[in-house]
Amino acid sequence: MKKLLFTAVAVVVFSTTNAQDTTFGAKAGLNLSTLDITDENIDSRTAFHLGVTAEIAISEKFSIQPELLYSSQGAKNEDSYEDLGTSITTNTTWKVDYILLPVMAKFYVSEGLSLEAGPQIGFLASANADTDVTVRDNAAEVSVSNSSSTDVKDELKSIDFAFNLGLGYKLDNGLNFAARYNIGLSDINDSESDAKFKSRVFQLSVGFNF
Repeated sequence: MKKLLFTAVAVVVFSTTNAQDTTFGAKAGLNLSTLDITDENIDSRTAFHLGVTAEIAISEKFSIQPELLYSSQGAKNEDSYEDLGTSITTNTTWKVDYILLPVMAKFYVSEGLSLEAGPQIGFLASANADTDVTVRDNAAEVSVSNSSSTDVKDELKSIDFAFNLGLGYKLDNGLNFAARYNIGLSDINDSESDAKFKSRVFQLSVGFNF
C-alpha cells in the first residue's frame, strides 16, 4: 500500500507539470463511519468531513484529484445485560478524527459524471471514547446514569492506509457532488487487545471548483 501511495503522489507531481488544465476547490459533507472490529457488533457514527481539492486534467476523459481533508470518523456500540433484577446498559461512541490525503483517479463516463478510485493515507489527529453507563433497578424503577470521556489516541496507530471508490458529478458552474466509500486496509489497533480494527466510511460531499 505504501508503494501504491508513493506511486500515486509521483503521478500527481508529473501530471501537474503536464496537465492541460488544473482547477482548485473546496468540499464538505457527511460521514457515515464504522469500525470493522473482530467479533464485535458495531454501529455507525454520523459526522462530517471538509477540506480542499485540486483537479488536474490529463485528457478530456481522465483527471487526477488530490485532496486534503479533515475527517471526523469512528463508530458506536451498545452493550446491555441484566443481573439479579438490575439492568446495565453501556453506550460507547468512538470519535476518531483524521487528516486525510486521498489521490483519486477520475474517469468521465459522460459529461459531468465520473467514476473515481484511488489510495488514501490518513494521519490520526485525535481519538476519544465517550461512554454512557445506565444502571436501572427494575423493581424500584430507578435509573442512575454516568458519562465519561477517555483519550484513546495511544491505543490506535498514527497512520491508516485505505482505498476509495466513488462517483462524482460536476456542473458547468463548478458545483459538484460526490459519493465515496472508504475501505480501510490496515489494522489500526495499537492496544494490547488481539482484535483487528479497520475503518469503513461512506461519504456524501458537496463541493465547488473555482
